[in-house]
Amino acid sequence: MESEILDGNYASNQTGLSDAAKGFLGETAKWAKFIAIVNFVFIGFMVLGSFSAGAIFSSMPEMSDNPAFAMLSGGMIAAVYLIFSLIWFIPTLYSYQFATKTQRALKLNDEPILTEAFGKLKSHYKFWGIFMAIIVGFYALMIVFGIFGAMMM
Repeated sequence: MESEILDGNYASNQTGLSDAAKGFLGETAKWAKFIAIVNFVFIGFMVLGSFSAGAIFSSMPEMSDNPAFAMLSGGMIAAVYLIFSLIWFIPTLYSYQFATKTQRALKLNDEPILTEAFGKLKSHYKFWGIFMAIIVGFYALMIVFGIFGAMMM
């Protein structure tokens, strides 16, 4: 398939991208790539921090004597950090893929690659939408349990 959509030589029944739209999309891709790379660095620090925090928590003698902190073992702290790292990694990867595919599509005037890029952008926002729905549901459950607990007292 020719790259008719991006370079402006398109048939009358197709919609092309204007030069301004391509410029905005290119700038968006640059910022998305920058943010994704910074997020990858922070995720790396978070993974390293998970092992450090786990070691610190398991080496604290006062933590093991206190029953309130007994379940906060070093392994559990490390696992929580690793889970958060994985959760953050998924949308960051989608964002990076969107950025690199968009830059490639604009450079090559390739519509199928741009379509893939928008698919990655959709996945990025879909992930955050589902994640937010889960968090809101969790908060709603906590409110219900809080009200129920208060009524039982």
